[in-house]
Amino acid sequence: MLKAGIVGLPNVGKSSLFNALTAQGAPSENYPFCTVDPNIGIVEVPDPRLDRIFELSGAKVRIPTTIQFVDIAGLVQGASEGEGLGNKFLGNIREVDAVVHVLRCFDDPNVTHVLGEVDPVRDREVVATELALADLEAVERRLEKSSRKARSGEKEARREFALLKRLQDALSRGVPVRRLEFSPEEGALLRSFHLLSAKPVLYLLNVSEGDLPEGETRWTRELREVLDREEPEAEAVVVCSAIEAEMAELEPEERREFLHELGLEEPGLHRLIRATYELLGLVTFFTVGEKEARAWTTRKGASAPEAGGTIHSDFERGFIRAETIGSREFQEVGSMKAARERGLIRSEGKEYRVEDGDIILFRFNV
Repeated sequence: MLKAGIVGLPNVGKSSLFNALTAQGAPSENYPFCTVDPNIGIVEVPDPRLDRIFELSGAKVRIPTTIQFVDIAGLVQGASEGEGLGNKFLGNIREVDAVVHVLRCFDDPNVTHVLGEVDPVRDREVVATELALADLEAVERRLEKSSRKARSGEKEARREFALLKRLQDALSRGVPVRRLEFSPEEGALLRSFHLLSAKPVLYLLNVSEGDLPEGETRWTRELREVLDREEPEAEAVVVCSAIEAEMAELEPEERREFLHELGLEEPGLHRLIRATYELLGLVTFFTVGEKEARAWTTRKGASAPEAGGTIHSDFERGFIRAETIGSREFQEVGSMKAARERGLIRSEGKEYRVEDGDIILFRFNV
């Protein structure tokens, strides 16, 4: 299962956010390094399509798809040189597939800021710099070995050396690896380096309750201006982690009433979970039967046999065809029986690329 790491400076709301996501009761006290060992939680991906498919199908069980979140210890300046829990923090980030970077966009005299005052633009730069410095050190260590092999004339070694030099140049200028473009061959080699700044990043702007429902503050505006200029492809989600943690403890009806009072259509966490899911390059497909209506996760661009393999290896090994209908079409006709009668179910072969929202019946033989 792919993992998203929740990172940021100490006391920005990471553990409160994690508790709201997972209801696991991870410590979230007002002091740096409250989180030492990473907390891990599996979180359901909210999907109204599955809810509707479940209702229409008459299945007995509804099974959502999930992603994993990891609450990682707070980082401080100098982490790349071992300050605070630097080495442990960086090692934990290395193990996740994507990063949710929490930035504090609220002022509260009762919650100390490790750098003295609230400044999310500066905080973003601190974390980005520490990741880039850690990567630069790793690249330069590898360059020493690679240069000796490259001098021998070995083709693969020369290719690696050229890529490492390019990475060294970018990181020396503070440019994260994820902002560079790579050929497929370079991308495959890059993944073996396990660089921190190569991981995709989603920014979570943590505001106060009083800033809802719009969530617009001078800090969020400043951040968006910087992101538009420096990382236009990055997504930023506004959430009040304190409110989300409070809502997580309410019963569904109470939660709906609370959201209405706040002027919100859905919990901010739902937007965060969906955005993280997309950040990881994932799509959802569904299977429907008498026993269960179930959501499954596969990578974006996966073939039908690959998607079937997420259910069982036999589906991929003995793949014959995929009988497919989009979830929107299914909801319009109300049942698989009606869909068949109207000729809406397509028969797709091995080359078919699964679309987000597909309902699939896999035909296989082993």
